[in-house]
Amino acid sequence: MRRRAVPTRDLLVSNHLGYLDVLVLASLAPAVYVAKSEVKSWPVIGWFTQLSGTLFVDRERRTHVSRVNDEIQAALERGALVVLFPEGTSSDCRTVLLFKSSLLEPAAQSAHPLSVSANQYSIEDGDAGAEICYWGRHTFFSHLLHLFSKRAVRATVCFASFQWTRGDRKQLALQLRGEILKLKNG
Repeated sequence: MRRRAVPTRDLLVSNHLGYLDVLVLASLAPAVYVAKSEVKSWPVIGWFTQLSGTLFVDRERRTHVSRVNDEIQAALERGALVVLFPEGTSSDCRTVLLFKSSLLEPAAQSAHPLSVSANQYSIEDGDAGAEICYWGRHTFFSHLLHLFSKRAVRATVCFASFQWTRGDRKQLALQLRGEILKLKNG
């Protein structure tokens, strides 16, 4: 694993701690994000994600996953940075959940470079996993109000390039997760 600067193109695979991840990453580089289709209907965030060109996937329909994989491939060929959170949901920052591999097909079958990132948050006056990360039973507006009550939130994002030779997307998912765990813990 070689640490690197913020990528500006190709595929970036990241852990997911909540909606702040997108805001933090977007502040570092323009990107195309991939999100579950339910995000479209979320208050405020849904509107912003639709305006920003997010690719939405209906995870319940296999044919839709294939179409989104084609859209990911097209964005990569245009030279975009495509950000994928393969955990499929957000967590409390203590671990990295297992990766769902279905949206990694373009990465597994192409020659596009891959990068990984590990997102982490910290606060002086509480527990970032419970108060900053958006997961579990949090509701958006109460979480956002609580977040605004914090004096400061520190976001740390570490990036690394990832070497992959073409192959199975499930094996790729395991290796990407392992690299993100190394970044997170190292």
